[in-house]
Amino acid sequence: MGKNNVLTIIKKYRLLIIFSLLFLTGCGTEITPIDGSSTGIFDHYFIYPFSLLIKTLANILGSYGLSIIIITLAIRLVLLPFMMKQMKASQIGQEKMKIMKPEMEQIQEKYRSKKGTDHQLDMQKELTALYKKHQYNPFQMAAGCLPMLIQLPFLFAFYYAIRRTPEISAQSFLWFDLGQTDIILVLIAVAIYFLQAKVSLIGLPETQKKQMAILGYFSPVMIGVISLNSPAVLPLYWAVGGLFVLLQTLYMKKFLTNGVTKDPKKALQE
Repeated sequence: MGKNNVLTIIKKYRLLIIFSLLFLTGCGTEITPIDGSSTGIFDHYFIYPFSLLIKTLANILGSYGLSIIIITLAIRLVLLPFMMKQMKASQIGQEKMKIMKPEMEQIQEKYRSKKGTDHQLDMQKELTALYKKHQYNPFQMAAGCLPMLIQLPFLFAFYYAIRRTPEISAQSFLWFDLGQTDIILVLIAVAIYFLQAKVSLIGLPETQKKQMAILGYFSPVMIGVISLNSPAVLPLYWAVGGLFVLLQTLYMKKFLTNGVTKDPKKALQE
């Protein structure tokens, strides 16, 4: 049963997992220097503008490290309202499901021993009526993942802009060279993503914690492995973005999620 639950979670988040792997490993995209003559829609209209922004801001600030930090935080701030909306929609959906669960189990038990297409259709009709009664739309809840999918092209573009802007490698920031691997920075990035995974499990039921922990701890392991073979600019980017998401998750868990849980009726009416 536990294995089936894990497989269900992996299947549910398969697109996110695939995108995350592509994002972390850089598969499917060349790592040649980017410039104004680069062809391709994604290269010319997404990656190159970010590369130009990195260099322009670095010239103003006198630091490529600061440029990457500021752009990373700016992107996360722009995406913050969408992520908060997504998390709230997800929490409301969970609260509705808790309310409906006893009635759903009664309906499922009613048809458990009944075979045949007609009985299955009758069960689906009763479940649909139950969803309508509680104003629960499973398709609308699934659409709550759209903000996560919308942000991916921009995160991809910035990530590849960092990798394909050769000027960055010749610069230093704080105690490390941006173009060389730095063990201390790698450990910082891994620790931040490990804490982020721990924080994301706060408030979840024990069974769900065990299931989600498998996916949650996958990111710090991958980031650690890749960062050990990458220039320090990448773990710098991951550390800054991961720290922002860590604080964002703490805030939403404390204020947003708790608000929905403590007064679900009010939240469900919003």
